[in-house]
Amino acid sequence: MTDLLYYQDAYLTECDARVVHAGDDGIALDRTVFYATGGGQPGDSGVLCLDNGAKIVIENTRRRSADGDVLHIPSIGDSSVSLKAGDRVHATLDWEKRYSHMRVHTCLHLLSAVIPAGVTGGAIRQDSGRLDFDLPTVALDRDEVEAKLNALISADHAVNPYWIEGAELEARPELVKTMSVAPPAGIDRVRLLDIEGVDLQACGGTHVARTREIGPVKVTKIESKGARNRRVAIALSKSNLPGQNDYAI
Repeated sequence: MTDLLYYQDAYLTECDARVVHAGDDGIALDRTVFYATGGGQPGDSGVLCLDNGAKIVIENTRRRSADGDVLHIPSIGDSSVSLKAGDRVHATLDWEKRYSHMRVHTCLHLLSAVIPAGVTGGAIRQDSGRLDFDLPTVALDRDEVEAKLNALISADHAVNPYWIEGAELEARPELVKTMSVAPPAGIDRVRLLDIEGVDLQACGGTHVARTREIGPVKVTKIESKGARNRRVAIALSKSNLPGQNDYAI
């Protein structure tokens, strides 16, 4: 099983690794900093550098269904580079893209705290994201949601992931907020994300360490999606540098 270094430190951008599998389905390494697509968060992209100086551009990362190993998917132009089990590589991810996903993902956790309703869906993109809520009769005020969201961000809450036993999650199903996802059963450990004093829920994604890293956000749209669902879309600032107020819509 691939050693997932981003669970030890979400801010790692590169690592040395050995190839354990190279085939038409992708490249599996013994360890990686690349996050694999899952939980609404896109997979990472980046580069694998070989000892001979060759480079393989990785355009996406996903889990192999057979064993859960992380598969690094080369771009079409780099799929012919020869690799075999045991080869050494240096993996470097596209940090700007990953960090944006981390900021968006943590922001969506805050959004689920601002709007205390069941989550029926969601998506994370670079610089933006959205959540769908089960709110058949409630009207949401965009300015109010945006103000509450930015207040939580600027309060600079600590963001702490940790693991619990699977049996504990089975006893606390409320820790899974997404209504379409059943709480996992029969597993040894489950990862939680705790935004201190604000939100606690099961999550396997990557996140910033403090909410201020998200920077100011805009609620770009609130719309009805069917009889019960309200979709709330957010956009990050193009940069989280203090004082900037340039929004990516």
